[in-house]
Formats: sequence, structure tokens, C-alpha cells
Amino acid sequence: MSTARKEMNEHDPAREHLVDWLRDAHAMEKQAEQMLKGQASRLEHYPEVKARVEQHIAETQQQARDVEQCLEWLGEDTSALKDTGGKAMALMQAMGGMVMSDEVIKGGVVSYAFEHMEIASYTVLISAARAAGEAEVAHACERILQQEKAMAAWLAEHTSATVQEFLQRERTGQQSKR
Repeated sequence: MSTARKEMNEHDPAREHLVDWLRDAHAMEKQAEQMLKGQASRLEHYPEVKARVEQHIAETQQQARDVEQCLEWLGEDTSALKDTGGKAMALMQAMGGMVMSDEVIKGGVVSYAFEHMEIASYTVLISAARAAGEAEVAHACERILQQEKAMAAWLAEHTSATVQEFLQRERTGQQSKR
């Protein structure tokens, strides 16, 4: 964005909120990355779930870069404070999951809820970007939104099978936690 355009739009409430919400989204993606990496590292007995989580880690890393690019287009940068807070929350979630006997199930519930939070966030960002006249930002957020919807749909489609596999492993005395 040109300096003149940035200065002209700098005090627009839509732009100000867009920047703030993009920073929130970047922190959210950093939190998601940490959370997903923690899950993937412990998914020993659920190879299909592990493969999809690892695929989404790569998507999440790209999403964080895309959000950074959006901020750069607006002449802004990320928030180290928000990023650190998000990572700390993800670490606490991962540590909490390690002690649960049904970690794979609780992790799936948390992931499903988190994906829907991301869907809501990117829906807001698209609307805010359009209101601020930032078509490139809206387009980038639309791409991310589709990936988040795809992950949420995958989780919804595979939850029953994961629960059944978990319960079968429990019934037969096999390691079921992860």
C-alpha cells in the first residue's frame, strides 16, 4: 500500500479493526500450530487422524504467513504479545491433554471447536476487509476460510470412526489414549 493511501485510511475504524483482527488471527494461527504439533506428536495409534493433523499443520503455517502478508499490505506487522499469549495457551492445552486417558477424543473436540472459532474469525475478517476496501486481504482470508471449513468438515466426518476405534481399543485392553 502506498504511504499516501495508508495515511488516508489510517484513521478509518474499519481499517483499524481489520488490522487488530488480523493480528488476532495471526496469534490464533500460531496457537493452532502449537496445539496441532502437540497433538500430532502423541497420535501413535490413529494414523489417519495423525496424517490429517500433520496436513493441517502445514496449512496452518501457510495461513500464518498469509495473514502476515495481509498485514504487510496494510503497512502493519504482527503483535508479539498476542502471538506469545496464543502459544502459551496452546502449551497449556497440550500439557493438559497429556494426562487425559481419552486424549485423542478430547483433542478432537477441542480441534473441532477451534476450527469453528477460526471459521467465525475469518468470516469477520472478510467482511471487515471488504468494508475497508481491501480486496486483496478479503481474498486471502477467503482462501484460508475454505481450508478451515475443510478441516472442520473432515473432523465432523471422522469423529464417529475415531470414537469407535478408541472404544474398541479400550475394550480389548490396547493402548487407546493416543
